[in-house]
Amino acid sequence: MDKVIYSALDGVDLANLVKKKQVSPKELVEASFNRLDEVNPTLNAVIRTRKEIVMKEIEQLQISEQPFAGVPIVLKDISQAIEGEPLTSGSKLFIDHLARRDSNFVARLRRAGFLFIGHTNTPEFGLKNITEPVVHGATRNPWNPDYSPGGSSGGSAASVASGIVPIAGASDGGGSIRIPASFTGLFGLKPTRGRTPVGPGVGRQWQGASIDFALSRTVRDSAALLDVLQIIQPEAAFQTPLFAGSYLGELNKHHNRKFRVAFTTESPVGTPVSEEAKFAVYKTVKWLEEQGHLVEEQGNHVDGMRLMENYYIMNCGEMAGMVDSIEKTMGRAITVNDMEIVAWVLTTTGKHVSAAEFTQSIAEWDVAAAQMAEFHQTYDLYVTPATASAAPKIKELTHTEKEIAELLKVDDLTKSEQQQLVYDMFEASLTYTPFTQLANLTGQPAMSVPVHLTKASLPLGVQIMAPKGKEDWLLQIASQMEHSDLWVGMKGNPMFPLI
Repeated sequence: MDKVIYSALDGVDLANLVKKKQVSPKELVEASFNRLDEVNPTLNAVIRTRKEIVMKEIEQLQISEQPFAGVPIVLKDISQAIEGEPLTSGSKLFIDHLARRDSNFVARLRRAGFLFIGHTNTPEFGLKNITEPVVHGATRNPWNPDYSPGGSSGGSAASVASGIVPIAGASDGGGSIRIPASFTGLFGLKPTRGRTPVGPGVGRQWQGASIDFALSRTVRDSAALLDVLQIIQPEAAFQTPLFAGSYLGELNKHHNRKFRVAFTTESPVGTPVSEEAKFAVYKTVKWLEEQGHLVEEQGNHVDGMRLMENYYIMNCGEMAGMVDSIEKTMGRAITVNDMEIVAWVLTTTGKHVSAAEFTQSIAEWDVAAAQMAEFHQTYDLYVTPATASAAPKIKELTHTEKEIAELLKVDDLTKSEQQQLVYDMFEASLTYTPFTQLANLTGQPAMSVPVHLTKASLPLGVQIMAPKGKEDWLLQIASQMEHSDLWVGMKGNPMFPLI
């Protein structure tokens, strides 16, 4: 298949061509690998490929029955497991780990007809908003390789933004879909908690903060994918009622609904917000007003600082629990030499978080969820910057040797000092991304929409949140934005000049 045509089409288009027999799945896979070979040496987006295997899997497709039959996709190297194949979670601890089965998320993608061409880079255990794991090296931004594509779904974002695939598997536990979407000019939707497949057998995925979904270039690809993935799992910890219609079908309907919209440009944790990020919000607000929506500047009254403290307590507890399980499996103690400094500090601190503290912390998530539910009684949508500025440079947020030496003193600190150290450890990265965690802890759907290019020619997204179960509202608004002058998307991407 001609690479110009391949790069110009989204997943829905490619699937339609396959169904019409105008192109074969093999041609699509070959086009994907050709693009991968061209850009991956620079970007380091895909860390592992499976060309020979996927060529055999083509024979198993049921093209007339599978909505995405023949469409190449990459998966994130954490939680999105393929049976019998490596899944490292960006850590040398798992460098030889082989998955026992397809994850539920991957199984649903397989049934939809996607062809898995490889796994993408991710920070160790998905703990950072950049993608620079020691074990696999840094992933770079297709807009400018001196910059990060963000994280933790940075490898997936770089794969889509460079044209390797139209859609990539991703996950979001604190912004890990929306952050890289903002940094790479993509559309990034985090669905409602319980909307997409999780269990059984993998726990609650950060107590419900984390979900699996995707990054895409077009809104309709995410809408069509949500149609395929939405599910009620009787065995799952979290569920949400199925959307009765079709998300993709809703995009083609004319909607006269006028939303009540609140917006803010203030960081919920008091950190600075760039003028470019503020401008992105202001021009989005102006566009919404021009469409007849009622817009008002209004904060949400959730205590952002306390929310982040509770988020970090969860991170600590989850890491300590995971390491305890690993130690039992491996039959030895895990040491600081087995993992990167961020994971080590969280694990060490988590060993001193009591069950009562953990429970009380999670309970405060529910308080925030109740506050946001009340907020949405007045406002349908909530607009903020997706990120407080455009992408950081490579290594900018990676801890220096001096910083690591200070963090290694975590064992010598009191419990309260350890928790403060965790907050301080993330402060520089949180300054870039203070807006996304709220939706993870409340369980609401939220999206990053590409609306701005900075003076440095880097993309910057705006986040829009909706009440639980209202992905259709977000997709409707996003589709309208996509067909307006507001949408930046891939325009101007020097590695993707065809758009």
